[in-house]
Amino acid sequence: MKKITKLFLSGLLIMAGLIFYTSSYAADPPPPPTGGGSGGHNLGGNQGAPGAPIDGGLGILLALGAGFGGYKLYKARKKAKEIEEPEVNGA
Repeated sequence: MKKITKLFLSGLLIMAGLIFYTSSYAADPPPPPTGGGSGGHNLGGNQGAPGAPIDGGLGILLALGAGFGGYKLYKARKKAKEIEEPEVNGA
């Protein structure tokens, strides 16, 4: 019974996530900014391309990857050392 409940709740969670994910893309985009600035800046035809700041997220991802790689390397070396030199109890 627990397995069925767990399966049902996980399916419900996935469906809810997909509904919220797709509904965010169904919304209309915001209108372009109107400006009263000098020199024609901030008008509809004189806008630069919007850029996504990926530096912060990419740095965090790289740091987590390096940390995870170091952890796995530590575990592998520790396991290899235990295989080479088995611990002797009581000696």
